[in-house]
Amino acid sequence: MKEICVYHLNLCKSHIKGSKIVLLPGDPFRVPEIAEEIKKQNGGEIKEIAWKREYRTFLCYVNKKPVLVTSTGIGGSSTSIAIEELAMLGVRTFIRVGTTGAIQKHIKPGDVIITTGSVRLDGASTHYAPIEYPAVAHNEIVNALIEGAKKTKVKYHVGITASSDTFYPGQERYDSFTKYVPKRFQGTMAEWQKLFVLNYEMESSTVLTLTSTMGHRGGCISGVVVNRTVKEKITKEALMSGEANAVKVALASLEFL
Repeated sequence: MKEICVYHLNLCKSHIKGSKIVLLPGDPFRVPEIAEEIKKQNGGEIKEIAWKREYRTFLCYVNKKPVLVTSTGIGGSSTSIAIEELAMLGVRTFIRVGTTGAIQKHIKPGDVIITTGSVRLDGASTHYAPIEYPAVAHNEIVNALIEGAKKTKVKYHVGITASSDTFYPGQERYDSFTKYVPKRFQGTMAEWQKLFVLNYEMESSTVLTLTSTMGHRGGCISGVVVNRTVKEKITKEALMSGEANAVKVALASLEFL
């Protein structure tokens, strides 16, 4: 039988050693950092098995079971390719591990947000299901992430995320080149705040929609790197804290999956 190989990730089924779970950061340079943390906590070999374009993959072991860490790049389009091709190889549980900007006043940089569902402000997910189809996280992943946050004593918030295809207009940022936000997005941040949406990010609606339509498990944890009700600028300290806490909780959650 011919082996299954996928183009964009530059992986074949034999490379992933039967992995069923993948952690999905956006940044390819965060992949080895997560892998090193897995090795630190669990021992075992970690190995870079592919890096093509924005897609970088390490094979790791948690309790002697294979786990992948694969970067998706930024946004729904590249994320959809990663999920499609990982599913072709046999992966069944997908956990996005990213960063986010909070829009509710009580959420602090360094906290983590566990997404239960996403406002679908992307385009990629509409190629898989109509906009009426909900982008919801699998309950087993939500529960595992909550247990991971409790175990690591990281402050966490559980709720709805706005997931936008764009960083500037879709998230109603006015510090872009043109300083202009189209009318359809003007005032939307205040609207999402009124509707108790917790944060903005750029991939969760794609992850949750695709995994649900495939019958797989999908979830998302994001480290807060800025609270936009206070300021827009992301500090180095907040970025490091948000990233580290999201990874810490994600790794702790694997015990419960």
